[in-house]
Amino acid sequence: MTTETSGTPDATAPEHSPTELRSIVPTELLERRSGCPFDPAPGLAERRGRGAVQPLELANGARSFLVTGFDEARQVLGDQRFSNDRVRYKDATQLQAHEVAELAAAAERGEPVRPAEVERTDGMFIFMDPPEHTRIRRLLQGQFTVRRMRALESRLSEIAVEHIEAMLAAGPGADLVRAYALPLPSLMICELLGVDYADRDTFQDNTGVALSSDSTAEERARAGGELYAFIAKLVADKRAHPSDDLLSGLVHDADPPLTDAQLIDIALVLLGAGHETTANMLALGTYALLQNPDQLAALRADPSLIDDAVEELLRYLSIIQLGVSRIATETVTVGDVEIPAGATVVVATPEANRDARRLSTPDSLDVRRDRAPHLAFGHGVHQCIGQQLARAEMKVGFTELLTRIPDLRLAVPAGEIPLRNDMLIFGVHALPVTWG
Repeated sequence: MTTETSGTPDATAPEHSPTELRSIVPTELLERRSGCPFDPAPGLAERRGRGAVQPLELANGARSFLVTGFDEARQVLGDQRFSNDRVRYKDATQLQAHEVAELAAAAERGEPVRPAEVERTDGMFIFMDPPEHTRIRRLLQGQFTVRRMRALESRLSEIAVEHIEAMLAAGPGADLVRAYALPLPSLMICELLGVDYADRDTFQDNTGVALSSDSTAEERARAGGELYAFIAKLVADKRAHPSDDLLSGLVHDADPPLTDAQLIDIALVLLGAGHETTANMLALGTYALLQNPDQLAALRADPSLIDDAVEELLRYLSIIQLGVSRIATETVTVGDVEIPAGATVVVATPEANRDARRLSTPDSLDVRRDRAPHLAFGHGVHQCIGQQLARAEMKVGFTELLTRIPDLRLAVPAGEIPLRNDMLIFGVHALPVTWG
């Protein structure tokens, strides 16, 4: 899973539709090059040396700031003067030009930034501030019990081995995304929420449409409607026939009770985050290891490196394309830059995770590196609630794959691997591999 704010490793339901974001944020800050797919977008790399907090020009004319420094990013994500409430505050990356002009005129008149007076009755906790966020977050933490996590972890190896054996029986050769990287976290989130795995195509396909910049507004609306209807039926089933799963717990144990609308929103976030982000980390992480044979050899020679290797891959790959954004509710100084009230701050996670002030050789993958701090799961009150499950999925997923298929390799030239530059969560659309 990613962070609440995005994401999945940092994703969940997207903050913006991909098409809207790409029409406002410069493309060079979003798209990675096929020749170096593991590095941040070239526009981010070109900004190195300009400061840890920089002005960011958006196509709609909004005044915003890009945060590329690790310490500065942690400050923004941990400071509750920066809001994540997309209902009460205006995120510049979501505004039309006339809305930007109206806000600028209000600022010129000296009008203070005021949140919209809207009662939050939804369950989109990833876009809430305390106290609404706190209540739902606590309910979820109560469902992510040690007993439940241990029970799920005991299934991870079984699921991984089953899919590897199926690949070997059908091979040599497979698309690692469809055959392994996607099923592993999808099965786990289905078991956690109490979703019938036979229904996985419904949420996987519709989530893909919602995250794709190639989708039209009509296609995204259709996909969103189908997802909502699917989850609404699931919530109704849990009310009538509860079982030992997280969603049943939220339906029956919350005090005061959650409404159906809140439950549907929460389930949508968890279901999307629970498979999309980890699946991309498994596939892209395998690709990165295959392209760094010295690191792959080190990990195979010393399997005890796996925990540090997972953290290094999370840092190195940073799959939330640009990062996450916040809105300043008052004037705040970040680093040595004053952020005015109402301004949007975009935390460039891929760059913050490679801050040369904190790391030597930040652009290298090093599975032996002393565990480096990173923001792949976010920071502060919105830090990813499912991060321990995601870590377990990656640890087991990589270990079983590399152990059971020791001669795993790409089946096509690296330049032919289709990158997810059309998606908010980076990865590969397919990873053709072979062995033997």
